[in-house]
Amino acid sequence: MKALLGAATLGLSLFALPVLAADKGSADEAVAMVKKAVAMVKSDGKEKTFAAIADTANTTFHDRDLYIYVYDLNGVALAHGNNPKMVGKPLIGLKDNEGKAMIKEMVDVANSKGKGWVEFKWPNPVTKTVEAKAGYVEKVDDMLIGSGIYK
Repeated sequence: MKALLGAATLGLSLFALPVLAADKGSADEAVAMVKKAVAMVKSDGKEKTFAAIADTANTTFHDRDLYIYVYDLNGVALAHGNNPKMVGKPLIGLKDNEGKAMIKEMVDVANSKGKGWVEFKWPNPVTKTVEAKAGYVEKVDDMLIGSGIYK
């Protein structure tokens, strides 16, 4: 009986794994979201784009654990889809719980390569726990637009 119960539990948990994976955004989805935000800045301007990023009901820029953030090249938050309290704050020195200055690294990637990935630890808005994250950023004019995936 215990073996049967164990097999049933294992079977149910294996069935749930794809569902859990589907609850997290993928790298391709994060890049696509950034590209949509870049396109909107170019077509509709910063003000309208930043308002859309701040609107948590806007599914273009909010999908499960994916959201958009925008920083100027001095590390000041211009828009943040998950934490509006960050907007207007100079965060170039902000460090994750392992001491990594991830905003500075994002700015460095944007300035040196134009786009790319930065790895750091950050609170997941869905699970509310600090998790490994990779943020994808693209430089647009005098700012960077990014989104990230939780690993």
